[in-house]
Amino acid sequence: MSLQAFETPSSNTRAPHPAQNRRQRRPDDSLFLTELNARTVVDPDDDQAPVTLTTFGTVRESCPNCAHTQLHLVLRQRNVRLAHLFCADCHSCFSAHYASGACALTI
Repeated sequence: MSLQAFETPSSNTRAPHPAQNRRQRRPDDSLFLTELNARTVVDPDDDQAPVTLTTFGTVRESCPNCAHTQLHLVLRQRNVRLAHLFCADCHSCFSAHYASGACALTI
């Protein structure tokens, strides 16, 4: 199974007052990434056909495997079981949790 990612543009691309909307990072805001098996996250239609993922922007975290690539947010969709972070370079999938153990990718 191979994964292809396409980014969906946000409808609100620019905040009216960026300085007011930006939160200060606190130590408890740090994310802990856990690599996931792509087969537990994505349901392929066919093992030979690539799966197309729609991403919803990049996040501040970089891929721990590549160390230079920003991760993309992938929300649940047709073939995606879990919201996760995706590296377009090495095709790795990650869950993200706060230090408290709370999932960072839930609403």
